[in-house]
Amino acid sequence: MDYVTIDDVSVPALGLGTYQLRGQACRNTVSEALEIGYRHIDTAEYYNNQREVGDAITDADVARDEIFLTTKVWRSNLQYDQVLQSAHESLDKLGLEYVDLLLIHWPSRTVPVEKTLDAMTQLHDDGKVQHIGVSNFSASQLQEARQVSEVPIFTDQVKYHPFTGQADLVNFCIESKVMLTAYSPLAKGKVVDDETLAAIGDRYGKSASQVALRWLVQQEMVTAIPKASSREHLQQNIDIFDFELTGEEMERVFELHGGLLTKLRQQLGL
Repeated sequence: MDYVTIDDVSVPALGLGTYQLRGQACRNTVSEALEIGYRHIDTAEYYNNQREVGDAITDADVARDEIFLTTKVWRSNLQYDQVLQSAHESLDKLGLEYVDLLLIHWPSRTVPVEKTLDAMTQLHDDGKVQHIGVSNFSASQLQEARQVSEVPIFTDQVKYHPFTGQADLVNFCIESKVMLTAYSPLAKGKVVDDETLAAIGDRYGKSASQVALRWLVQQEMVTAIPKASSREHLQQNIDIFDFELTGEEMERVFELHGGLLTKLRQQLGL
């Protein structure tokens, strides 16, 4: 396993996303992930699965301090008192004393980010959250959050895969020592059919999905949290640390986004 390290805190570069995993299926998946070797788990208030995630963590034969757990506050709960209530309810559902990372799930159009971050700072000072961050923030929104937050912004969690362009945000995160967490890193399964990714994978005996994940975690300051619902896919996703893409191969994957834009323009007659 590779890690992203910020201020002496090391986060596994590959984690488990749990969006749309619910009930016993969610609990089983998280349990299997921890058994396989995952130590980075992502959930959210909005996912309606925090109880199952927490149960799996509590029942696992893994020490709590070995797991990096993220949850998020939904955008309807970003006023100061709402953030505090949301976080405490999340901890109750998780059955845990603290989370490693608490995120603003989406930027608000009505609540100043400073108010939300003030509440998250209080939770940090109370020992309920170890780190705070944001999700779905642009580079400019991230910069504003960093400027008004008393506690360092640890990550910005955004959609990032070979068919999306996040160069500006990635560069900003590298310069600012902020982790970028990539959700939907497999483009909801679309990477599977990509010929470039498959061709690169053939060289290493890896799948197109594994190449996409390797491309992400090989970038500075980037972690990825693919969702998986079977043990086979959990294992495949984590088996990406026994090979390394060349610089030329990294560039070929970066070029997929530009090629997709060109194709779309051609289809639209632009």
